[in-house]
Amino acid sequence: MSEVKQARVEDIYQLYQQQPADYVWIDVRQPEEWDEGTIPGVERIMLGELPDRLDELDKSKTYVMVCRSGGRSNRAAEHMAEEGFDKLINFDGGMLSWYAAGYPTE
Repeated sequence: MSEVKQARVEDIYQLYQQQPADYVWIDVRQPEEWDEGTIPGVERIMLGELPDRLDELDKSKTYVMVCRSGGRSNRAAEHMAEEGFDKLINFDGGMLSWYAAGYPTE
């Protein structure tokens, strides 16, 4: 099983600014949390729906997993690793740290 990389808000924002073409951002929070603001351009897949939607995802891509503080996104990334995804980054600190830094949301 591959290891899930952990990245803090500064590194996540730097990645966001670079917008690598082979990176997919997934926010695993609930719809009411998405209403508070998401990182522009992220895919929204609730944590509970993720296992049923893994076949929609390309294992050759790198996934940046996002939630409120980093716990649920880390669980999501660990599950993806168990299912054969090997390029995974967990946003440690999550949207709470994104909001605190004043970074853009939609």
